[in-house]
Amino acid sequence: MDPLLIDVPEQIATERLLLRRPQPGDGAQLNAAVTQSLAELRPWMPWAQVAPTLQDSELNCRRMHANFALREDMVFFVFERGAGGTEGCEGALVGSSGLHRIDWSVPRFEIGYWRRTGFEGRGLMVEVARALSRLAFDTLGARRVEIRMDARNERSVGVAERAGFTFEGVLRQDSVDVAGGGRDTRVYARVRGVEEP
Repeated sequence: MDPLLIDVPEQIATERLLLRRPQPGDGAQLNAAVTQSLAELRPWMPWAQVAPTLQDSELNCRRMHANFALREDMVFFVFERGAGGTEGCEGALVGSSGLHRIDWSVPRFEIGYWRRTGFEGRGLMVEVARALSRLAFDTLGARRVEIRMDARNERSVGVAERAGFTFEGVLRQDSVDVAGGGRDTRVYARVRGVEEP
């Protein structure tokens, strides 16, 4: 089936969070979260080396919105559930996640995530990774879902392990880190028929 014909929910509610497709007009919220978090993001995220302008952030939101519609990259903004956890009510933007590096022929997806400074230590990204795994396997028919990270990123390693992903190995010097040096990448996965029924 052509991925454009797959109905992908644009919003997912978990116990504490609301995951929502980026929309035009979200730029100011994204800008505030990224700008506040630059010091934590800079060692790991190539896109977080300089503070974005409001226009940069709005353009980014509109690109993410379009790529979601095309099923090329499905980003979700992560919000606290507002108004006492009421479904559909957004609280603070706590980060972003999504299904990336999609190969619909398998199907295979990679979960990526970043968290806003001030929301650490609460297991929020673990909750997000589990929710996106369910979307990938239950709705999108995934055979494989991966999480990859710089081997030195201990917080990201913890998220993958607590979310129930299996460590498969290290790709030595497979990419370049944000400083231009060689990077080792840890690979975690859940596979249908192994970790998934």
